[in-house]
Amino acid sequence: MEITRTFDLLDHLVTKFPDKPDIFAAKEKGEWVKYSTHDYYKYSHYLACGLIEMGLQPGDKVITISANCPEWNFMDMALALTGVIHVPVYPTLSPDNYQHIFTHSEAKYIFVSNNILLRRIKPALDKMENPPVIYTLANIEGEHRMLEVLKAGIASREKNSPIVAHLKDTIKPDDWVTLIYTSGTTGLPKGVMLSHRNLCSNFVAHEKVNPLKSDCRILSFLPLNHIYERSLNYHYQLKGGSIYYAENMGTIQQNLAEIHGDGFCAVPRVLEMVYDKLYAAGKDLTGIKKKIYTRAFKHGARYDYTLFKKVSLGYQISQFFYERLVYRHWRERLGGKRLTIITGSSSIQPRIIRTFAAAGMNIYEGYGLSETSPVIAVNNPADGYVRIGTVGPVLSGVEVKIAEDGEILTRGPHVMLGYYKDPEYTAQVIDSDGWFHTGDIGEFVGGLTSSQRYLRITDRKKDIFKLSAGKYIAPQLLENKLRESEYIDQAMVVGENEKSVGVIISPNFNTLHYWALKHHMHYRDNNALLAMPETKEKYKAVIDTINRDFAAHEQIKNFRLVSDEWSSANGLLSPTLKLKRNILMEKYKGLIADIYGKSPALANPIISAFRSVELPNFGFTKKK
Repeated sequence: MEITRTFDLLDHLVTKFPDKPDIFAAKEKGEWVKYSTHDYYKYSHYLACGLIEMGLQPGDKVITISANCPEWNFMDMALALTGVIHVPVYPTLSPDNYQHIFTHSEAKYIFVSNNILLRRIKPALDKMENPPVIYTLANIEGEHRMLEVLKAGIASREKNSPIVAHLKDTIKPDDWVTLIYTSGTTGLPKGVMLSHRNLCSNFVAHEKVNPLKSDCRILSFLPLNHIYERSLNYHYQLKGGSIYYAENMGTIQQNLAEIHGDGFCAVPRVLEMVYDKLYAAGKDLTGIKKKIYTRAFKHGARYDYTLFKKVSLGYQISQFFYERLVYRHWRERLGGKRLTIITGSSSIQPRIIRTFAAAGMNIYEGYGLSETSPVIAVNNPADGYVRIGTVGPVLSGVEVKIAEDGEILTRGPHVMLGYYKDPEYTAQVIDSDGWFHTGDIGEFVGGLTSSQRYLRITDRKKDIFKLSAGKYIAPQLLENKLRESEYIDQAMVVGENEKSVGVIISPNFNTLHYWALKHHMHYRDNNALLAMPETKEKYKAVIDTINRDFAAHEQIKNFRLVSDEWSSANGLLSPTLKLKRNILMEKYKGLIADIYGKSPALANPIISAFRSVELPNFGFTKKK
């Protein structure tokens, strides 16, 4: 059957996979509790009857704030069946952002999963004159429960089931189904309105480039409120795969091993953490074992999908050798299967893609936005359409062109209906010909045909700045290159209207501590470590090496190290782990001024500032 509305997946599942016992599964009291395709269909329709009984009408808004769980899907489908707009919201926002979303969306109800999240949103609710009514998934004394809605739906099913059936017949593919608030890296979140056609056209298209089948088990842990994980959630349902929800971010490895998973979806930061843990596992080895383990990483870093069949017999023998001695043991820690890993949101380091691929864990790196439902392009290792350093070929049914200024434009059924209550800004980003202006700068590389052309993202249009000499700087190119170093966790390039490029660096302290131990360095804490001359010289050497890949005006001439962790929890990164530049610039404005000699060094115990660290201009031109 053709899937044109999200709830069509329910009929698709009970028709094509009627005996599926575990379309969803989640841990309860240490045991995996499974839900069949018929459970999914039944609970979704009963909840839909319950929503009607509550008096909700098509076009009303309902917010969900929850960790990933089967119940999220039941509510998602129930809302779609009744024409109610689903507003899924991050569980990690600030009170101000919560208040903005609650007020702006005009939601009538909020379904929240537990008491922790309820306490988190209370400050925002207390500031509202007419706050939404709260329902909880967990049993919390004094609060309405989602179970009440289910029971009301069961009790009213004879009366309300015909209404649900009528609504199913009247809801059209172009009808509005969900309101998604962007992560707000530059200000208050904006509400993105998406239709059934937006969502369905996209997940049907990217499902075709994924090798997972109906007998696969997928671990899900990225928030379902984000369109990226949500779209993949629909994608897995279309394939009839089993979706197991991780207990939390700290149990990913354990849960993946328990279910012998076939894959997962992750932002690059998660994959970097997995890579770092694998790398750290070799630090306690000695002798020949340590040499083999270290060389397995060097071998993996040479892997290339497109060249593997052409490499020497010696390389293939080495691949067999490291597979037997190292790589298969990595996979055993992650469940034992060869993995399909889907990633996006930000760029991932090529060394991680190569090393994981060598170890039998293929990474499907893609690109998209909430406004594009979300996928625009994706690499496809299964069919050989992959080029490391790009986000892959453009998805079927999606149009992409590059504007004269380098901005990526896209058009097609995946482009949003618009921004909620903001027609002016909608008109700014979607032109009269239907092209959505992504705000990203990119280019096509590869052959002339569409199947041979790969999209490469080079920067955000709004992030590009100009030096005082008039030269333009694309900071993400430099930042991505810096993060390839095992000594750097995060980096923010600065220098707008200045004579040279500078950078604020948040180190990878796991690697830095190990390096300091090897060199018998003694220090009181991280601030003291960053203040040591040896540390300064180490990072100077790292940046010297990176500078060789860039033109003279792009090379980093000054840097400062900070001991702060940059995370979404402290507001320095967005929920999708992108830099919140405005906040970072404000936080480190004194340090940035010091880079350019505009203020004395800061006497801040949190920050280690290196005065007048002028890096040499090697005079290298940018590689083509």
